Amino acid sequence: MDEDFSHSLQKVAELGGHEEEVWHIAWNPAKSLLASCSSDKSVRLFTYNHDGEGTLKFSLATSIPTGHLKTVRSVAWSPSGSTLATASFDSNIGIWEQEQPDEDGHSGEWECASLLEGHETECKSVAYSSTGTLLASCSRDKTVWVWEVQPDSDFECMGVLMEHTQDVKCVAWHPTEEILASGSYDDTIKIYVDDPQDDWFCCTTLTGHESTVWALGWSPNGKYLASSSDDKTVRIWKRVGEYEFKCVLVLEGHDRSVYSVSWGVGNIGQEADPLNLGRIASAGGDGIIRVWDLHENPSSDKPTAKLVARLPSAHGTYDINTVVWCPRKGYQDLLATSGDDGMVKIWKIQAS
Repeated sequence: MDEDFSHSLQKVAELGGHEEEVWHIAWNPAKSLLASCSSDKSVRLFTYNHDGEGTLKFSLATSIPTGHLKTVRSVAWSPSGSTLATASFDSNIGIWEQEQPDEDGHSGEWECASLLEGHETECKSVAYSSTGTLLASCSRDKTVWVWEVQPDSDFECMGVLMEHTQDVKCVAWHPTEEILASGSYDDTIKIYVDDPQDDWFCCTTLTGHESTVWALGWSPNGKYLASSSDDKTVRIWKRVGEYEFKCVLVLEGHDRSVYSVSWGVGNIGQEADPLNLGRIASAGGDGIIRVWDLHENPSSDKPTAKLVARLPSAHGTYDINTVVWCPRKGYQDLLATSGDDGMVKIWKIQAS
């Protein structure tokens, strides 16, 4: 693996306010909003914009006391950016929408428009499909649920998938197709699709990790899937058939569990390089953020990966629970992390 620290991560903001660990964060894809969730059962929404001198500033927009009875473990925005889903250890999923501004122009409150019940125990992850018409959730009850998003904040369960043998840690939708991936304490990744004649089903199982699969991230072009694990590695799976994937790369270097992985566009579109696959960030129990640039290799089905940035002690001595690239144009060099220190931190990647 090539190591060339051609880039560095510069801290842009440090966002406090949560009283306990911050488990997950999600950038709004359409608006300048960032959501974070915590063991303190709240969600905090931060807004960001450039001040008069061109400096990027983050500030608290609101704090939502979700009413969840236990930890809020995951948050996800709909593609339109108008709806936020929360997954909680109380086994429920909250669907949040903002009320219209009042007569004085003050922003409306965020209200719970729907509560999705069905999981038997802790809900671990929630994710919207690329069209926003489907929502996936997963739980310690070993199931993955697929919900259809209907008008007026109504949801219909389209399938309960009982393929994993242990706690399901994460769900992630393909960026353009209705293909769903899940990762589990059973060390496997399952891939699901909808059978038009029948129901959602598991079309393949990816094995290779030697311990819990904590997180998943699809490449921007949808041809690859990244997975991070308790086995201290990030694996890159290439889609080689309609529902066939094979592991083509293992990224090593973390000293402890890798709790989070995010695949951003990197320099795609900015550089005329058709082989550019974007940029992967990973983080976890060793407190180090690692960033790799990935490229297709014309002479092999194995992409090349170069470690371009490494930042130790990003949250001091604390574990990093989530790392996520901003998906919005003009902000795709921003990375957010959250940790057991109760902090959300914003980083900007730049050439050294």
